Amino acid sequence: MLLKAAAVWFMLMMLAIANGVFRNSVVSPRIGEHGGHIFSTISLCLIILIVAWATIGWIGPRTSRDALQVGVLWVAMTVGFEFLAGHYVFGNPWEKLFADYNVARGRIWILVLVANLTAPRLAAGIRGLLGSPATWPQ
Repeated sequence: MLLKAAAVWFMLMMLAIANGVFRNSVVSPRIGEHGGHIFSTISLCLIILIVAWATIGWIGPRTSRDALQVGVLWVAMTVGFEFLAGHYVFGNPWEKLFADYNVARGRIWILVLVANLTAPRLAAGIRGLLGSPATWPQ
């Protein structure tokens, strides 16, 4: 199950990169960097939710705990990619990478991590793979 979840995350990574390219080339020049950040974050959250909904049956979590493990894996891979590739491959300074997590300054990137964490469980619940939400273990 986690191997399939990792494969789906790689697809999400490619979509996130495309989303970032679209933000930098189309959105930010029209509405500014901050507006582009907000637009891009929200659109990436929607992409994550759609991909989770479309792939959760193939990933195959059997319990809400399984679905949560998928979400934790996606968060770990996202943070790892964000900081390791962001710094060592794309050359972003650490300060810039950490700045995206500063909610007090209007940076809402943290929502992408929340979407990564919750989307698999939400999608599995909606698709009826885990029973009704009332039966999910806490």
